[in-house]
Amino acid sequence: MRFLPAALSALALTAFAATPADATPASTIHTVSVHGTFGAYRPGATASTYQPALVPPGSSAHVFSISSGTLGTSTALAVSGLVPGHHYGAHVHTKPCGATGDAAGPHYQFAQDPVTPSVDPAYANPRNEIWLDFTADATGTGFARSRVGWQFGERRAGSVVIHESHTHTDPGHAGTAGARLACVTAAF
Repeated sequence: MRFLPAALSALALTAFAATPADATPASTIHTVSVHGTFGAYRPGATASTYQPALVPPGSSAHVFSISSGTLGTSTALAVSGLVPGHHYGAHVHTKPCGATGDAAGPHYQFAQDPVTPSVDPAYANPRNEIWLDFTADATGTGFARSRVGWQFGERRAGSVVIHESHTHTDPGHAGTAGARLACVTAAF
């Protein structure tokens, strides 16, 4: 059994505690829990690194998400073995990981921007997307969480992509966070 960090366990307990005892099928709880160790891309791999200098092979990530109609969606990302002190961006993307970072598609947006790539803060923001920016501590460990007031519908997301820098919020750059360094496939 893989170790689930205490912070991820706390996220799950908080979300479950908020669930009404008489939850209806419309508020069915959906969970995702994925652990991956980063390495070079290969078909079927859970975690891939595209820039080993910033996401070294052997480093790891855990993605946990829980959602329901009454709770919205809470997502957590825990990483270890990254570059100490580096400021990373991370977002939920539309497709699974592939041979390059671009294979994961754009950020998942609840309300989709008709313009691609989306850099309009009306769409590219942490209420309409799931942003998981973090700074690796002195040991290369990082943690981020997001809570949005919606859940995935028929359109699902397929991965969490780790980016080169924290996410920008200014018009014309909103949602951008530099190069795609690594990816974790997670079927939201």
